[in-house]
Amino acid sequence: MNKYETIFLLNIKLLEKDQKKILDKIIKCISDFGKINDIKNIGKRTLAYEIRKQKQAYYYEIDFEAKPQCISELERLYRITDEVLKFITVKIDE
Repeated sequence: MNKYETIFLLNIKLLEKDQKKILDKIIKCISDFGKINDIKNIGKRTLAYEIRKQKQAYYYEIDFEAKPQCISELERLYRITDEVLKFITVKIDE
């Protein structure tokens, strides 16, 4: 299994319970293919530029170990979730 880090931005208009639902979906997706090492709620941050007419977003970072096919499934989940404004997933070299 490879080590990865993913960062994603959620719509600022989401309530805390809705953020939790989305985070739970992402955690389940990752857990199906590997294990999560760390989850960080970075909090509300001002964006460098507007994304979908939003000037702020909630930032989350997840460090995890998973099989490579996890990444395509995770990115598919990000794309179909309208509340996810941006995301990036990178492989961490050991």
